[in-house]
Amino acid sequence: MERPVGEVSYVRATLSGLGLTLKHLVNPHKVTVQYPDERWDISPRWRGTHRMLTTEDGKAKCVACGLCPTVCPANCIKLVPGEDEAGNRYPLVFEIDEFRCIFCGYCQEVCPEEAIHMGRHYENAEYSRDKFVYDLERLTAQTHPVSELWDPADPRGE
Repeated sequence: MERPVGEVSYVRATLSGLGLTLKHLVNPHKVTVQYPDERWDISPRWRGTHRMLTTEDGKAKCVACGLCPTVCPANCIKLVPGEDEAGNRYPLVFEIDEFRCIFCGYCQEVCPEEAIHMGRHYENAEYSRDKFVYDLERLTAQTHPVSELWDPADPRGE
């Protein structure tokens, strides 16, 4: 079997790779971001770590309707509803397993009370796996900005 020497030459491939490396080396437009000190600007629609919004008195806005665990394709939301003496529903247990989550944003879209939101936080580092199960206390303690999956005032979003 004849192999064309011009197409499979190792010298040509090596010189081509070195030329590409030299081109990237002298390109003044490429800048390295010094990560902890500088950060990339992420999109306002970035879907990161979850956040539970609260009412004025500090309680979670969630009414334990059960839509978010129903719609979740990864089955990562655990919800146990409860009811107080006045008949108001609230979550007894609300947990999100961030390892199982695929960050699709369905929970935010389906929530009738707009209680659960995807945040714009992306630095998820912990020392143990059990810290990635976010309970209601941790979800309400999140303070990062929330994701803007759509702008209700924008007519193109309808």
